Amino acid sequence: MNSVLIKNARIVNEGVIFEGDVLIEDDLIVEVSESISAKSSNCMIIDAEGNYLIPGAIDDQVHFREPGLTHKGDIESESRAAVAGGITTFIEQPNTVPNAVTQEILEEKYQLAANRSYANYSFMMGATNDNLEEVLKTDPKTVAGIKIFLGSSTGNMLVDNEATLEKIFSSTDMLIAVHCEDEATIRENTAKYVAEYGDDVPVTAHHLIRSEEACYISSSKAVALAKKTGARLHIFHLSTAKEMDLFTNKIPLEQKKITAEVCIHHLWFTNDDYATKGNLIKWNPAVKTANDRKVLWEALLDDRIDVIATDHAPHTLEEKKQPYLKAPSGGPLVQHAVVAMFESHLQGKISVEKIVEKMCHNPAKIFKIEKRGFIKEGYFADLVIVNSGLPWSVKKENIFAKCGWSPFEGFTFKSRITHTFVNGKLVYNLFKVKDIRAGKRLSFDR
Repeated sequence: MNSVLIKNARIVNEGVIFEGDVLIEDDLIVEVSESISAKSSNCMIIDAEGNYLIPGAIDDQVHFREPGLTHKGDIESESRAAVAGGITTFIEQPNTVPNAVTQEILEEKYQLAANRSYANYSFMMGATNDNLEEVLKTDPKTVAGIKIFLGSSTGNMLVDNEATLEKIFSSTDMLIAVHCEDEATIRENTAKYVAEYGDDVPVTAHHLIRSEEACYISSSKAVALAKKTGARLHIFHLSTAKEMDLFTNKIPLEQKKITAEVCIHHLWFTNDDYATKGNLIKWNPAVKTANDRKVLWEALLDDRIDVIATDHAPHTLEEKKQPYLKAPSGGPLVQHAVVAMFESHLQGKISVEKIVEKMCHNPAKIFKIEKRGFIKEGYFADLVIVNSGLPWSVKKENIFAKCGWSPFEGFTFKSRITHTFVNGKLVYNLFKVKDIRAGKRLSFDR
C-alpha cells in the first residue's frame, strides 16, 4: 500500500484554513485531522509546517496540442508543466488536428492520454455547423462537455449558423462551453487596421481589433440563447468590464445555469504590456485595458465570475516572433498560474481561500467532477503544498512547457509549489517531475 502522511499543514478547504494532518493511502485521502500518527513504518512522512496544503488545481481550459500540433506541445510535456505548477487536473479543448468533432477522434485523444498524462484529464467534444448528430452521442459521465467556438479557430470549428447553434443549445443537457468573439466585428476591425498599416499592423492594436464590442456582441448572444433554451452555459476567458453585467452573484453556484471564467493573463496583464511583451501576450480574446482588468477582479471577488483558468495554448517562439498579423494567439500558462494567484494574494488582492474556491472547488462543482477539487476523506488525493515565502525566478531552464518560453520569464515569484500529488503519488517535488504518469480519466456525477 502507498501511504503518505502530510503533517502540520495549513489546510485550505471550503473557505477555512486550519492546521492539521492528511493521511493518504493508495490514491485516496483516508483521514483529515488535527493530528494523525503514521500507521506503518513504510509511510512517507512530509512535514509541511508553515506551508499551505491545497487541493490540486483544476484547469477547465487548456490546449495541449496533441494530436497534430505536437511541435508546440503534447499531452506528456504540458501535463508535466501542469503538475509542476500545482494543476492536477485539466480539461482539454477540441481544436487539435484533426478537430475532435467525432466520437471516434475524441476517444483517440483519451487513448493518447491514458499512458502519457501526469495529471488527470478530460477532453471536450467539439461542435461544428454540421455535426449535431455526433455531438448528441457524447457521454455525460465520461466527457467534460461540449465546446463551441463563436470566434474563429483551427479548422472547421467556427459555429456561426444561428439555427445550428439554437439546435445544439436546445438538444443537450450537457455543459456547453463557449469562446465568445464576434467574427464579423473582428474582420471589420482587421480590415480597418490593414488599410491604415498594411502588413505592419502593430500588436498594440490587438485589443482594438478583437475589441470589447466583439466580445460583448458574442457573449450577450450566447447568454440570451441559453436563457431562451434553458441550456447549461459556461463562458470561457471573459476579458471586458462590459461583459460582467451579463452574470449574477444573486444565487448559489450550484443553482447557476450560466457560469463564467476568467484567465490568469486577463487578471495580470493590460494593453500597456504589449509595448514590452509584444506577441508573447497575444491571446484571443485579447488582453484589454487596466479598467477591464480592475472590473474583472471585482467580478471575480464578488462571485459573478466563478472560475480561474489558464487557456494554456503554447506556440513556438519562432511562430510568436512573426509579424503581428501572422503570429498565432496563445501562450503557455499552466506552470505559473497557481503561483501567479498566490502573488496576487501577497499583494492583498485575493485570499488564499478564494484562490482555492475559484481554482479547485468551483471547477469541480461546475463540471460535476467526481471526488476531486476538495480535501475530504474518500476523495482522490490530488494535493499541492505551497510555500508562500520561497522566492524563485522564471528562467528558460526551469520552464517545463515544450515551447520553452513563458510570458513570466524574468519575473520572481515569492511563492513556490514544493510538492504535487496526483492520485496519491508524489509526482513533483521542488523543480523535479518524477517519471510517474499518475493521471486518470475524469468521471462526472451526471
